[in-house]
Amino acid sequence: MAEPALRIAMFDPAALPDLLATAILVLDARNEVAWLNAAAADLLATGLPAARGRRLTSLLAGGERLDELMARARAGDEPLALRECELCPLARTDTRYLVDLTLTPASLPQLPGALLLEIADTTGPSRITRDNALLAQQGGSRLMARQLAHEIKNPLGGLRGAAQLLERELPNAELREYTRVIIGEADRLCALVDSLLGPTRAMRREPVNVHELMDHVYRLARAEAPAGVAIERDYDPSLPPLVLDRDLIVQAMLNLARNAVQALSGQGHLVLRSRALTQVTIGAERHRLVASLQFEDDGPGVPPELGETIFYPLVSARAGGTGLGLAVAQDIATRHGGIIEFDSRPGRTVFSLLLPMEDGDEPTP
Repeated sequence: MAEPALRIAMFDPAALPDLLATAILVLDARNEVAWLNAAAADLLATGLPAARGRRLTSLLAGGERLDELMARARAGDEPLALRECELCPLARTDTRYLVDLTLTPASLPQLPGALLLEIADTTGPSRITRDNALLAQQGGSRLMARQLAHEIKNPLGGLRGAAQLLERELPNAELREYTRVIIGEADRLCALVDSLLGPTRAMRREPVNVHELMDHVYRLARAEAPAGVAIERDYDPSLPPLVLDRDLIVQAMLNLARNAVQALSGQGHLVLRSRALTQVTIGAERHRLVASLQFEDDGPGVPPELGETIFYPLVSARAGGTGLGLAVAQDIATRHGGIIEFDSRPGRTVFSLLLPMEDGDEPTP
């Protein structure tokens, strides 16, 4: 009986906060960090010695909103919560978190006017929810495109046939020019409808060095890009060969690269990057290893109003765009069991093509 009591006596309650997954910070009356736990240090990419005495707004981008919330919490002397807000640690300029915040007044004898800040990282669950919505959207778009193709191509076929018959009856070449316009426009509309359907042939999957495909896309993008657009490569050499359809993946990557180049409007940078990710959930399936093929540009970003519909057919942020490139690329990704995600803000937009690696394929050390 003495052994459990001994274990309890040896337990240090002060170690508990560092075991929590929720980030916790204690802020003094000047909104300076007095203490933080291990989860907060990891989220902010800083340790307690470096963070102590610094204002919270010096650790986070756009912290003015937090200042306002902290003032309200103190004024009302009651907890305040903010759900699903973006958090951008200044030490991690390429990372954004979606978090739930809770501020609780916690004046202590040795720290009057203190606040307890709890930060629950909801980025993972939110990403899974968004991916599921994208996959459901893709299935709905594919069904809609098939129905639309059926409704459009039948009358177009009749229109084209009638124009051909009429052309044979017309007495001179000048009048036949008009029937050729009708036939040409009918063929163009049929090609557009076929593009809505995406690739329809059966996939031919084989082991492929994905960096060879990215290099091919890199060369094509450089040849097409204006002189003011710089295109760079940043590959992870540990990626193993992936089992995929070479031509379809090239088409998807080329669509992403061309979209990025067009978004730059003749001036900026595009980076083609590859990375290996672990324990990634795509839809309802969790994958131990996933290849992330990224296309990052420093253009103006995706307009916020298009964020939910950017992968719909015929939706485009560019004047004169067909809105088919991203829809087709997403269809190719889902046929490979993957998905295309994007993260966008002015000055940094990343489209990531996520492709599950086959069992047994692991990055080489």
